[in-house]
Amino acid sequence: MRVTVLASTIPLLLAGVVAGGELVPSANPCIAMGRASMQIATAPWQNPLHVSFTDDPEMATVRVQVVDAADMADFTVIDGTMTAEADSCTVNRDTSFVSISDRHLTDTDPVIYLSRDPGADYRIFVQSRAFSTKDAAALVVGAGRRVQLSERVM
Repeated sequence: MRVTVLASTIPLLLAGVVAGGELVPSANPCIAMGRASMQIATAPWQNPLHVSFTDDPEMATVRVQVVDAADMADFTVIDGTMTAEADSCTVNRDTSFVSISDRHLTDTDPVIYLSRDPGADYRIFVQSRAFSTKDAAALVVGAGRRVQLSERVM
């Protein structure tokens, strides 16, 4: 009997993981924008915006400066601070996703140059164990692109 229950439980568990569930819930890097949110994609069917990074400033379509102080940044990530709403980054119909690609996939996908040089399109400050600097840059570029696209529609 125990073997039968175990044998029938494993396929259900695997189906749940494949369908987008997780064995252990984790906080994915995310930023809230009103009712909407921008999250790092964890699955290919989430239809993410693909971003890539380059070390060559000439190849970049977006420049992101890493700054040394939160008050100098357009976007700040600091662990240990509480958000106004605990569910501000839940997945809903207004959620957008961004994924970090190893290579530039299409001509319309942003290519990010991450540096400490001034004159960037965005400035970020990251002091986090959950967010990498690349995660933060990808999210702010994705959110900025979403705002630009919504302004074009209006």
